[in-house]
Amino acid sequence: MLDMLIVGGGYVGLSVAVATKQAAPHLSIAVIEAAPDHVWEKDERASAIIAAASRMLDVMGLWDEIAPQSQPINRMIVTDSRTADPVRPVFLTFDGEVEEGHPFAHMVPNVAMVRALRRACGELGIEIRHGASATGFVAGSNAASLTLSTGEVLESRLVVACDGVRSKLRDMAGIRTVRWDYGQSGIVTTVEHERPHEGCAEEHFLPPGPFAILPMTGNRSSLVWTERTEDANRLVAADDLIFEEELQRRFGHKLGTLSVVGGRKAFPLGLTLSRAFVAPRLALAGDAAHGIHPISGQGLNLGFKDVAALAETVVEADRLGLDIGALTILERYQTWRRFDTFRMGVTTDVLNRLFSNDIGPLRIARDFGLGVVERLPKLKSYFIGEAAGTKAKDAPRLLAGQAI
Repeated sequence: MLDMLIVGGGYVGLSVAVATKQAAPHLSIAVIEAAPDHVWEKDERASAIIAAASRMLDVMGLWDEIAPQSQPINRMIVTDSRTADPVRPVFLTFDGEVEEGHPFAHMVPNVAMVRALRRACGELGIEIRHGASATGFVAGSNAASLTLSTGEVLESRLVVACDGVRSKLRDMAGIRTVRWDYGQSGIVTTVEHERPHEGCAEEHFLPPGPFAILPMTGNRSSLVWTERTEDANRLVAADDLIFEEELQRRFGHKLGTLSVVGGRKAFPLGLTLSRAFVAPRLALAGDAAHGIHPISGQGLNLGFKDVAALAETVVEADRLGLDIGALTILERYQTWRRFDTFRMGVTTDVLNRLFSNDIGPLRIARDFGLGVVERLPKLKSYFIGEAAGTKAKDAPRLLAGQAI
């Protein structure tokens, strides 16, 4: 029987495994991943990692491997305009440091992050099983039984669902969600440009949704381009010439001529919040617990906060000789994470509704609000600290840069 069985071998699932095993080496931990091995090596995307998450990865001994491939975000600007406007006035700017020499975020290639996590799993003796998914879950008094698509049945004191926003394991446990669709999709791609970005990230609020330009190493940027779903599907299906022409209209000419250097995909956007984060012998983490709009770039970082809180909850319970899968223990994790997740979900929902439109009075009000924030340095400092995850008073130790 295992101590911890994690379903989902993405960034969150692997991080839960590594963080827990490092702090409690005697616990037996395994990861189940439905995708075939080596599929992760084809991921061309990059993710924004806030300062608190990079602290956690540093404590886990991974950041030195990841950092050379990452791009610090040194500055951020926010504009609000229409697509056809010849000038995009900047309403808000943020310096990118939470402390001297420490940027509030980095752009990290997904491949680099998964490679470091998988190496750590190998060194710690954490088994990763590929090509199997969960088809049955039964919680018992002392352990849970997980049936795999291969027919094998595994038993574990604790099962952690990290199997995405449409989590089958969450459904099997009877955990309900609150969910709605925004009618938007996010187009994700990578572009190369003539001139250097100098580590500056840009968020252009356009009527269909935000258009985010996130700096990567070299003269490259990662884009998260929000459009109405029907328009996004049309753009992804268009030929390269039309796609790049539409892209240049939104990107602007500040960095010169653009060329798409990665694949392009559209992902439907919505809000999904689990009504509970735990059930007997089960904990949800990452997108299985919450899926939010990418307008704030906090989706993966919410998952890393789950990792830090869950690992600390499990390890402390184990040190006290308690049952790590008992509902009373798991409810501590739920209490720690649910309010922060709900708050972020509501915040991104309100921001998306406020900025993804072309309603005159709303435009005047939001631009006035951005202007007020721009003129108040202490308020800007507070917002950047919140975004970086460095202001939370009850943050788990890993997010504060401390070992569990």
